[in-house]
Amino acid sequence: MPFKELFFEGFLFSLKCATKTFEICYFCQNLKQLNQKQMGFNDTYDKELAFQADRRRATVEFIKIISDLWYDKSIELVIFRNQLIDRNVSEILNLHEYAGEFVQKPISIFDSVEIAQAISALDLPPAKLDIGKLTYEFHLEDQKYSNATAFVADKLGSAKNNKGIKPKDVVLYGFGRIGRLVARELMTRTGKGNQLRLRAIVTRGAINATVLEKRASLLRNDSVHGDFSGMVSIDEANNALIINGTTVKVISANAPEDIDYTSFGINKALVIDNTGAFRDKEALSRHLKSKGVDKVLLTAPGKGIPNIVHGVNHLEHNPDKVHIFSAASCTTNAITPILKAVEDSFGLKTGHLETIHAYTNDQNLVDNFHSKYRRGRAAALNMVITETGAGKAVSKALPSLEGKLTSNAIRVPVPNGSLAILSLELEKETSIESMNAVMKKYALEGSLVEQIKYEMSDELVSSDIVGCSAPSIYDSKATIVRADGKNAILYIWYDNEYGYSHQVVRLAKHIAKVRRFAYY
Repeated sequence: MPFKELFFEGFLFSLKCATKTFEICYFCQNLKQLNQKQMGFNDTYDKELAFQADRRRATVEFIKIISDLWYDKSIELVIFRNQLIDRNVSEILNLHEYAGEFVQKPISIFDSVEIAQAISALDLPPAKLDIGKLTYEFHLEDQKYSNATAFVADKLGSAKNNKGIKPKDVVLYGFGRIGRLVARELMTRTGKGNQLRLRAIVTRGAINATVLEKRASLLRNDSVHGDFSGMVSIDEANNALIINGTTVKVISANAPEDIDYTSFGINKALVIDNTGAFRDKEALSRHLKSKGVDKVLLTAPGKGIPNIVHGVNHLEHNPDKVHIFSAASCTTNAITPILKAVEDSFGLKTGHLETIHAYTNDQNLVDNFHSKYRRGRAAALNMVITETGAGKAVSKALPSLEGKLTSNAIRVPVPNGSLAILSLELEKETSIESMNAVMKKYALEGSLVEQIKYEMSDELVSSDIVGCSAPSIYDSKATIVRADGKNAILYIWYDNEYGYSHQVVRLAKHIAKVRRFAYY
């Protein structure tokens, strides 16, 4: 009973029975119990506040260590593949909450600080380290090590054998949706600049102050992905964007071979072609005729060149011998890691892919003529059935799946965030629990940890996955397995812009041979 009501009830009761002292005692006893209860609540609340303050102070210390490691030593810390650089206190605490749910054990910010301090004390080369995985393993093996420093020194001991890396100049040929997201990622993760260095952007048409400012504005602000967490200004005199204080030249050209990159101080560059204009080996080879270019990466499926899904088949082609690569499509990058896990674990007879895809710039905003069927209808008002080559494209990364998959696509009225539905006939019987366990294992360890995110939420919808750097988001709560265990239906979400852009950057680092020591 609330205090005011209890007081009033007790007061009336006492007035009516003033001669009966037990009634006064009844009131006093209840008042005493209420005061004790309120004191208990206040005491608990104060303790919660104190604990939260301690956690947030520890997180501030953690952020400082993350920054020092990154800018002083080029060591990047992540937590189960989630980026930590430029995160605020609440975001980092939320990531720790996710990490604990993922491994079914508490992952404390205090433990992360201890492990991060141990990493700082070591002499390590440039590296990418998953502190969530390290903290989890430290809990499992705490009897084996006397302290965190000994544990980290043992786990990361092989880093000393890692060879140094030489920075690589990068040119973005085209500056559309993928080009701008790749630019954001490259400039946000520049650090000391010993990996990929964005040096130039190539566009068509005249370059003047108005054009530069429009390009800068599109980089700063994005209706889907929000504001760029950095600084962007223009240098009209030098036809350049100044991104986070670094000059990025803007070059106008009608043909790749017309550009002399060496005149801008750019040498042996990797050109990332995101125009969609050049799709085969012959056309893309035109980039190699430019002075200052030695590698080309296409951000679309390509013909006559290796189509790579990083994490699946990127080691099958030697960058010293191959000069032109394709990063395949966003849908191929979403389903191939999952299909590899299924094929390796259960075997795959046949399957069908249906991708529920966000509308794209090649559709019409309002009904109008279009060269392809159905895409002429208003993109934001209709679900549109169209074709996708992702089913066939998978076999370029996984030859064992040649001829086993059919595919189709439905474009839907959302600007970003897509869903692939895989209906698979399996060689071996399984269950929902077994299928989910396999996917969780692949998301936790092995060669696909950057590609597969294991999602545990019952409430997941498309807007929730926007901004996820993993190309495949496995929806464990939506998995269906037929009673006989031979058919599985899997739901794979993907940010068809952001997740794919990160795959492009991962592949770019592999091609450019700026791969750091990694522990994740």
